[in-house]
Amino acid sequence: MYLGLHYFLASILAFIISVLNSFYWNNKFVFKKGEDQKRSIIQSLAKTYISYAFTGLILQNVFLFLLIDIWHLSKYLAPFFCLVLTIPLNFVLNKLWAFRS
Repeated sequence: MYLGLHYFLASILAFIISVLNSFYWNNKFVFKKGEDQKRSIIQSLAKTYISYAFTGLILQNVFLFLLIDIWHLSKYLAPFFCLVLTIPLNFVLNKLWAFRS
C-alpha cells in the first residue's frame, strides 16, 4: 500500500480517470458532432468505457497470453505489439460506435 491506497483500487481509479480524460478530449476535438446532430453524453461515455474495457483490459490480456505463452515472444516486446493492435481498434470502436450520432 502507498498512501493508504491499495494498488488494485489505484489501478481502477487510474482506469476511470484515464478513460474520462480520453472521453473529454475525444468528445471536444476528435469526434465533433455537427450543429444539427445530437449525441447523448451519458450513452457515449458508457460506450467509451466499454470500448476501453474491451480493448485495454480483455483484448490486451488475450494478446499478451498469445504472444508470450503461446508464441514465446519476449515479455518486453509483447506489450508494444499489443498497443499496435489495440490502439487502432479502440479508435475505430470509438469512431463507429461510441461517438456515433
